[in-house]
Amino acid sequence: MSSPLMRMWGAPIALAILTLIGLISALVGDGVWDHVSAVALGVPVLLCLWFGLPRRTKSD
Repeated sequence: MSSPLMRMWGAPIALAILTLIGLISALVGDGVWDHVSAVALGVPVLLCLWFGLPRRTKSD
């Protein structure tokens, strides 16, 4: 059973942690760290686009 706090803030906290991992990995090094940062910074952007863009509805 999850608390109301985690139901409300769970996803934003997870996105913030993922963004922080992406920013730190971009600063830490090269090579595989570049790929880690690209994925970690791309996931929040894709989720924002997925949930932010209007949906097309079927008209009957």
